Amino acid sequence: MGRNNYFRFKQFTISQEKSAMKVGIDGVLMGAWASAGNPSKILDIGTGTGLIALMMAQRLPAASIDAVEIDAAACEEAQFNFGQSPWNDRLRLFQISFQQFSEQSDTEYDLIVSNPPFFENSVKVKTASRKLARNSENLSLDELFAGAVKILSGNGVFAVIFPFQRFNEMISMASKNGLFMKRFVNIKPNPEKPFHRVMAEFSKSEGLISEEELIIESMKHDDYTEDYRALTRDFYLKF
Repeated sequence: MGRNNYFRFKQFTISQEKSAMKVGIDGVLMGAWASAGNPSKILDIGTGTGLIALMMAQRLPAASIDAVEIDAAACEEAQFNFGQSPWNDRLRLFQISFQQFSEQSDTEYDLIVSNPPFFENSVKVKTASRKLARNSENLSLDELFAGAVKILSGNGVFAVIFPFQRFNEMISMASKNGLFMKRFVNIKPNPEKPFHRVMAEFSKSEGLISEEELIIESMKHDDYTEDYRALTRDFYLKF
């Protein structure tokens, strides 16, 4: 996926000149896959450019969406992107750490989504802002789940994307904080590569678990599978 200063989708455009993390497949997957249902209040944790929040606004016209971001440059850009979108009246941005937000908020959310900083100092990065966006030292897995459960409504859903190798850790942390898996999808780049991401949804009540698999491309680069096209075609211009 390109790294231009903007990325144009069918119904909105993302300016990404200042944000450390640009538009990427992980964010698009999360925004397209997270349960729609009928949530009235949605929270995007670590919104970055505002991508997932905007995708939620497009998908769910009756919902109000809050977004949390700690990085000042990303907040400035997300606010711009919100303002340029057709849904500015339903989007609110908070420049604050998620830990502080979850302690202070008196709002319960029906859907919480996050493409969080999930590397544990395993990735070398050039700038402080990119380190903040990619590494979990400022928002641990435990803090993420503990904060989410505090502000999740009784029937709410918490949706998150993580590296596949941290799947068991993610399940353990959810259980520790009183959340149960509802569904998950294992993701691989192409048929011959191993799974590299997993998207999962959690709730406060236990039930049957739905398991899926998604392959992004065929063996040919940029030859996207029909499953990936079907999931994202409401957003990508090329689909």
